[in-house]
Amino acid sequence: MSRPLAFRPVVPLAAIGALLAHTALAAGGGSGAIDMLPVLEALALILVLARLGGALFERFRLPAVLGELAAGIVIGNLGLVGFHGFDALRTLPVVEAMAQLGVLFLLFQVGLESDVAKMAAVGMSATLVAVLGVVVPMLLGLGVSQGFLGGHHVLSHWFVGATLAATSVGITARVLGDLGRSASAEGRIILGAAVIDDVLGLIVLAVVTGLIQAADQGRTFDTAGLLIIVGKAVGFLVVALVVGRWLSRVTFRIAARLPGEGLLLSFALAFCFFVSFLAGRAGLAPIVGAFAAGLVLEDVQVQAPREQDGMKRELHQLMQPLAGFLVPVFFVLMGMGVDLRVFGQTGVLGFAAALTLAAIVGKQICALGALGPGVDRLAVGLGMIPRGEVGLIFASIGRTLTIGGERVVDDMVYSAVVVMVAVTTLVTPPLLVWRMRSPRGG
Repeated sequence: MSRPLAFRPVVPLAAIGALLAHTALAAGGGSGAIDMLPVLEALALILVLARLGGALFERFRLPAVLGELAAGIVIGNLGLVGFHGFDALRTLPVVEAMAQLGVLFLLFQVGLESDVAKMAAVGMSATLVAVLGVVVPMLLGLGVSQGFLGGHHVLSHWFVGATLAATSVGITARVLGDLGRSASAEGRIILGAAVIDDVLGLIVLAVVTGLIQAADQGRTFDTAGLLIIVGKAVGFLVVALVVGRWLSRVTFRIAARLPGEGLLLSFALAFCFFVSFLAGRAGLAPIVGAFAAGLVLEDVQVQAPREQDGMKRELHQLMQPLAGFLVPVFFVLMGMGVDLRVFGQTGVLGFAAALTLAAIVGKQICALGALGPGVDRLAVGLGMIPRGEVGLIFASIGRTLTIGGERVVDDMVYSAVVVMVAVTTLVTPPLLVWRMRSPRGG
């Protein structure tokens, strides 16, 4: 285990201010002429409504992310009742840039909270559950998309399928922790499979995104190109883990000896941004780099000075002030992207329902990979259902991709994906509690 490093727990307010100033100048072409008043109004509104929405949903023992999404849906659809005062919020470049930073922090935290050693030790069951949990829902989603959106490009259907692939480990981990069942056979399989699921899902995202970008540029599909994309994704993660661990130890050892406050957190953020940049340069989504950076740093423990009772804090705890500020911005903006008017179109509700059913059924099938006597496969399947923030990240990336001038994820598909995410996230906690507390599930 690496040696704990000294730190002083400083909330990086100055860093947030510098970040906002730099982003504002960049959005204004470096002239400094950007009007910050709409940005300040947007942030005040987004943060207050996100917290109120999250607190309301948590009051009913539901994930706060759903409240943040709901807040965004309300803001984004006030025009339906004749109020258009907030319509410009979704087009503010500074707020959009902050949302993108928020999603990087989110994936960075997921990586920090993942344990590579435990991933390698969970055994064949978790690996089989993870592989089936990616392949089966993706194929079911592909079929649903082809059935409802037959006129779209075939790669668009594959991307819709990809949004069903990954599992949101945070929601299931919270329920298992509340029940004290994280160390049970089912709990270990679910958590191990969900983490492997995320890695495989990011590789799928990299592959499908690369194929779509190639198709949009008029390049034909070939097996060699697919293998190159897969090789890039896998190779990047392997190199990041091997080289990054050595580099991070050296860097943090130096940072621990430098005078000043908040240096270790600053170095961690710089490392996250740099690896995300390298992922982008390699043709992968920057979130792949953020996740890899978190995996590299997951074993770095930071220890407070002795005068603070030797309290240990992990890096993901130090990230909470920044993530608590920026991540809700991402989710509220994701909610604002939902146009409730599309549900009035013929077939949209049916498409959303079919996509949700495919998402749920696919994870039940993946539970067949849970091996060993006495393992409750139904509990494993229920624990793998929630898509949470991962599905939203995939959908948001799809909105930026085009094939022949047509968006891969249009308003109809995006709204259906949000419904799927909300339903799978809502149903998992009560179903898992019921199963894990039942005599057979116990």
